[in-house]
Amino acid sequence: MPTTPSSQNRSESREGTKAPEPADSRDGHTPLLGRRAAKVDRLAELMGRREEGGHGAGVWRTAFDRMRRSPMAITGAVIVAVFVVVALFSPVIAPYEPVAQTWGDEVFPNRSVFVGPRAENWLGLDNLGRDQFSRMVIGARQTLLVGVVATLVGFGVGALLGGAAGAAAVLGGRWGRQVDNLVMRVIDMMLALPTLLLAVTVAALVGPSLTTVMIAVGVAQVPIFARLLRGAMLSQGSRDYVLAARALGVRKHRIALVHILPNSLGPVIVQSTLTLATAIIDAAALSYLGLGNPDPAFPEWGTMLADAQRFLSSAPQLAVYPALAIIVTALGFTLLGEAMREALDPKLRK
Repeated sequence: MPTTPSSQNRSESREGTKAPEPADSRDGHTPLLGRRAAKVDRLAELMGRREEGGHGAGVWRTAFDRMRRSPMAITGAVIVAVFVVVALFSPVIAPYEPVAQTWGDEVFPNRSVFVGPRAENWLGLDNLGRDQFSRMVIGARQTLLVGVVATLVGFGVGALLGGAAGAAAVLGGRWGRQVDNLVMRVIDMMLALPTLLLAVTVAALVGPSLTTVMIAVGVAQVPIFARLLRGAMLSQGSRDYVLAARALGVRKHRIALVHILPNSLGPVIVQSTLTLATAIIDAAALSYLGLGNPDPAFPEWGTMLADAQRFLSSAPQLAVYPALAIIVTALGFTLLGEAMREALDPKLRK
């Protein structure tokens, strides 16, 4: 029977609408699980991005654009940048050695005779005739070192505990929930103690030193990071991309490490900025209590504040300078952290 044009067109249209065979199905060397994992990776990437103005924009890029227009973020970033520059280049900026008692014969604390700001000593002299400006600059380096190391200790240990508890609770079934309960009860015990009291306890057990301050302040921050990361992972555990990964048969450890954990780190990174401010205050408090570095060659703002208490009536500037440095530095990190949290959290955006 001859083929009519209409039947020939219908047959061609059916052949034209036939879906092309995927390239992956023809590739005998590509494992099925590998193709599924690649699909889940792409899904997790898309879930971590948001649409704004009709164009795909990363969450962090969008947050950075908002922070550039925020006066609070700009103020905090300027304070933090000045503090970091002074701390990193303190040996070059400081005009004198912090332990050099070059002008000791000009200062008589017993008679309340002190030297205030002048050309060669911008912030005056302390009770031993040492240059106050040089000691403040070197103290900034010690403060930055303590704050960063303590935050890294708290972040590392807290992320390890919180990540393990969160992954076990989301993917571990009954056994995982038991592990989560055990870890969280230990974290709750640490949270029952005030942060400063816990830091003082650790520092008193180890002994006064700069390392002691770092460990003590870092241990005090562990429960904050642990609970925050665990909560974020529990929230991510019910997302569609996690359910899709489990349905496709992706291994549980890959789901936890490749998908859930990266999408849960945003709040923890923001908290680390806020924790830096707390670490600086706690480190100054430990030094003020005599648990900091006893070496006078490495002055700390908290130790300088403690030494100045005896001379508040005759030389209040000795206490005002380190106190203002602590307050302004902590304020800078707090402003920057709060701006980051508002930029990343849709509920807090203005």
